[in-house]
Amino acid sequence: MSTAAQTSHSVSIFDGPYYLSIAGKLVEAKDSFDVINPATGKVFAKAPAASAEQLEAAITAAKTAFKTWSAISYDERQVYLDRYADALQQHRDELVRLLTLEQGKPLNSMAAPEVDQAISYIRQIAARRIPVEIVEENDSHVVELHHVPLGVVGGITPWNFPVLLALWKVAPALITGNTFVLKPTPYTPLTALRFGQIAQSVLPAGVLSVVSGGDHLGPQMTNHPDIAKISFTGSTETGKHVLRSAAGTVKRVTLELGGNDAAIVLPDADYKAIIPQLFWGAFGNQGQWCVGIKRLYIHRSFHADFVAAFVDYAKTVKVGDGLDPEVGLGPVQNQMQFDKLKTFLDDIKANGQKIAFGGDIDETQSGYFFPITVVDNPPEHSKIVQEEQFGPIIPIIVYDDIDDAVNRANASIYGLGGSVWGRDTKAAVAVANRVEAGMVWVNEIHTQGVDIPFGGHKQSGIGTEQGHEGRLLFTNPKTLLIKKSF
Repeated sequence: MSTAAQTSHSVSIFDGPYYLSIAGKLVEAKDSFDVINPATGKVFAKAPAASAEQLEAAITAAKTAFKTWSAISYDERQVYLDRYADALQQHRDELVRLLTLEQGKPLNSMAAPEVDQAISYIRQIAARRIPVEIVEENDSHVVELHHVPLGVVGGITPWNFPVLLALWKVAPALITGNTFVLKPTPYTPLTALRFGQIAQSVLPAGVLSVVSGGDHLGPQMTNHPDIAKISFTGSTETGKHVLRSAAGTVKRVTLELGGNDAAIVLPDADYKAIIPQLFWGAFGNQGQWCVGIKRLYIHRSFHADFVAAFVDYAKTVKVGDGLDPEVGLGPVQNQMQFDKLKTFLDDIKANGQKIAFGGDIDETQSGYFFPITVVDNPPEHSKIVQEEQFGPIIPIIVYDDIDDAVNRANASIYGLGGSVWGRDTKAAVAVANRVEAGMVWVNEIHTQGVDIPFGGHKQSGIGTEQGHEGRLLFTNPKTLLIKKSF
């Protein structure tokens, strides 16, 4: 069913065909759409464009499968999920290469860890349980709190981490007894279609369906009466549309939305030692992650030296095709995001803001390559400070007073993540406790895990992913009050 093709770097990859996964079967679609390799800007594959009827069939199959899937035990579901992880492991190298081709991220430093983490995550989630809680018990009665599955969960996932962010949703939904219909973004549908195809050989029919296509499928999912929950990761503006649409059926919603994360480097920080962490915290994955550092606040006492050292480090990082093992940063994923980043650059230049590094796009180069760009101390009201750039460009902002830095960090509609850096850990934690965000790191960045809750404050989202708190959101609490004897 698959064929091998060779890329320009002589890497064997899965070359289709790609199918929708519906009711345990691999299903063709009447129409298809182009998938572009962002390193070349050219079409390299076709993905199936599901019809409204095919999405309806996937939802119906998931509703049917829920009756039996929810009735089996956690231990039985764990066996299935472990088998799924085993099957994905067998296709690991293929998924890694496919991820680089459709997303652009470097194969060894970003794509491989994403796939590996996703597979490991399935295994870890499969071993987790939500136990029955005895709320009250006496001689006459007992009160039990159960957490029962919701039903069919619909997942709508983005293009920045198309494997990990999808399976972050799928695995906890399935282990808690739900079934799942996944709609990946049309920018990076192939890895999701592929792990959907693999799932059909190990999971019962209808438990996991993957349906790719245009944006018209999203509203069909968000207002569908047979979908009990929508788990969405994407922009804040799109998240607002999801919330409005889901309100019609009062379905559960988890939204992981945009961020404008601030990193505050305190006056006592060993700032030169942490520059690699700060750089990759901002520019990793081409700066395309929700919890990436978007604003970097540096104390005036070492601001000039910091900028110089930060730029020196940036000069050592190679930007290019992610299949090249020497590349540290790949292209921006799509033309839309590339054009959006240009508007930031245009605004910076139009307002005479200082570019310490980068800022010049090579228009002769194919692909969506945006240069690593460092903006030195733009005003607080500027576009690059106030808006989420979601790309390889960062403002380094001077502050004099820690209270002022915290106030400026918090003066945002977003509250997804943040970080604080300083030698005095106790003092850094005190600052971190004042940052208005759902996840704040102290002297580290982007540490996450299966038992670590992750969610946004303000307009960065609703609900939680990961952790016990995140797993609970795939269930409804159900209280049983039992009289022991008549």
